[in-house]
Amino acid sequence: MSFKPVVQTDDSGKWYDNALRFATKEEALANACDLTARWMLVRAYDVCYSTDPVNYRWDSEQGLMPPI
Repeated sequence: MSFKPVVQTDDSGKWYDNALRFATKEEALANACDLTARWMLVRAYDVCYSTDPVNYRWDSEQGLMPPI
């Protein structure tokens, strides 16, 4: 059980995700915000629940990190 960041990059209404899964909604949201700051095409971002296992964590100072 995890949370995944998702983004929209066009007007199709589709949401896209990658393989990043976080333990908390807050971590996934922070990662989505970071991605939005680096990608020019992101129009919207959100966080979705996932049944996938957690495979990353987000550190506010260091960014993306492997899980503990």
